[in-house]
Amino acid sequence: MGTFDVENILYSQQVMNWQTPKGFPEHGIEEDAVLSKIFSSTMQPSKVLPYYFKAIRQFDPESVTITTLITFDRYPIFSKLVTNYQGPISVSIHINDDELRDENLSKLHDMYNSNPYMREFVDVHVIVDKFDRQFNMWRNVARFFARSNYFMMLDVDFHICTNLQRHLSLDARAREVMRAGNAVVLPAFEYVEQEEGVDSTTFPKNKQSLRQLFDQKRITTFHDFFPKGHNATDYETWFSTDEVYKVTAYQHSYEPYVVLHKEGTPWCDERFIGYGANKAACLFEIYISGIDYYVLPQDFVIHQSHPYKEETRKQERKYNRKLYQNFQEEACFRYSRGFMRAHVWDTDKARNLKEQCGKIRGYSQVMELFVEDIHVEEEEEAETRKERLLEGQKEGLVDREKGHNGHIEAII
Repeated sequence: MGTFDVENILYSQQVMNWQTPKGFPEHGIEEDAVLSKIFSSTMQPSKVLPYYFKAIRQFDPESVTITTLITFDRYPIFSKLVTNYQGPISVSIHINDDELRDENLSKLHDMYNSNPYMREFVDVHVIVDKFDRQFNMWRNVARFFARSNYFMMLDVDFHICTNLQRHLSLDARAREVMRAGNAVVLPAFEYVEQEEGVDSTTFPKNKQSLRQLFDQKRITTFHDFFPKGHNATDYETWFSTDEVYKVTAYQHSYEPYVVLHKEGTPWCDERFIGYGANKAACLFEIYISGIDYYVLPQDFVIHQSHPYKEETRKQERKYNRKLYQNFQEEACFRYSRGFMRAHVWDTDKARNLKEQCGKIRGYSQVMELFVEDIHVEEEEEAETRKERLLEGQKEGLVDREKGHNGHIEAII
């Protein structure tokens, strides 16, 4: 029996107990059944092993947990992230269910034991299946099991160059924005010459040093060949301000690195498989749900250079481009109807949705129909409630009359 087979048996015996009203026994459900429902939009079968390793620290609820995802070939760079951040990290690690499965699990043990900061700060959640690059599912696993109120969506190849936790604790405006349920953005950069971006120990540690490299054209905005991905951050404003500022030019390809509140933030749609649009779709839904993006004035991340599988990326981007177009329409109609039913359609919460979804052809006409339909539905529901209330009042009168007659008979 292999390493994973033994551990699979152990984890399959886990039971999650659900608290019930006082006086009732707890209800236990097998963990596998719960997780299969939670991640039911993913390709199945998929085995999720939460807290395969669990950090020994108890984390401050107000701290920021980095959530990220890796495969076995990214272990060295992940170890660098752990050493650099020295704060709570929740990581999803995918292991292919093939003949190398046990060998890669052994490498995971070696990696975790090689860095003392792992035991202190890192919660590891293992996903074992035959499906590569279910990125949004992996993101959701890391977020679901994060143990603080805030989480940062970060690709493992990015180096946080500043003391993010300290800056957030000192910046009252940033904390206000986050407590209100909004997102804060860390601007992303990369080196022009790829070889300069390999060793993160040489990266600038503050905005002033970064500006010098930027002016020397040694560093540029991340993926400047695709400006839609990050230009909404407004780098010109960022270099000139010391204040938190709002993103005002959002568009649907925007893919910033963000810190978000764990509760109330939409989950990433798990139907996106492979490269392309998966993160953009996630951030699009977050935005139209009513969450605004604000940019932190002192903090930033820099990409650590590594080779890409360009042919794989090219094909998967092509497939996901069409899926993303359909997803935007679906999300717009779903949230629009939900906002109308929740009576927040005419509030600021729906502002982002109207701004983005209004660009969809025919959207305004469909919204007019939605308004009419919901108005009719609410009138019908109000009439039904009224009828039920009257029926209840009649039944109450009958019951009281029966009680009164019974009382008279008893006296006689």
